[in-house]
Amino acid sequence: MRGTDPTDPADPARGATPFGAGGEELRIAGDPTMGETVQRVRCAQISQVPLGVERMIAAVTDPRCGAVVTFDGVVRDHDGGRGVDRLEYSAHPLADEAIAEVAREIADRYPDTLVAVAHRHGPLEVGDSALVCAVAAPHRKQAFAACDDLVDTVKQRVPIWKHQIFADGESEWVGALS
Repeated sequence: MRGTDPTDPADPARGATPFGAGGEELRIAGDPTMGETVQRVRCAQISQVPLGVERMIAAVTDPRCGAVVTFDGVVRDHDGGRGVDRLEYSAHPLADEAIAEVAREIADRYPDTLVAVAHRHGPLEVGDSALVCAVAAPHRKQAFAACDDLVDTVKQRVPIWKHQIFADGESEWVGALS
């Protein structure tokens, strides 16, 4: 019986999640096709309004998918041992295009996934969501790997800079010089 051994390397739906594995390596024979890349990117935006993973989940919900993996990057109250009071994100005018390009690339790399991602800019308080995304796939391994890749790629490539305001009144820019 297929799937009885959770460590079976012949079953890509079982065992350790192969982060860094490509979408083709995670495909399961017989799964339904998910459509063209443009159809599978359900949301990719930069926003000044509050974000929530619920909207991302709704965007990728599909009866062909048995897994939805989300990420909710929230503003925390500390960084490097210092108290953080609030953040202000600044977005380049082409940030919308960059996040859409990243979403398309992830959908291309993981052809069995549906992708939704949004990043906030403007002032944010501790506890606010800054980066939210959801990835749906027929199986969890595909969704986990693609979501991990999506978050890393957004952080590397989308031109958004973080201005941290610390509890002591000092501040610093993060990512502005990279």
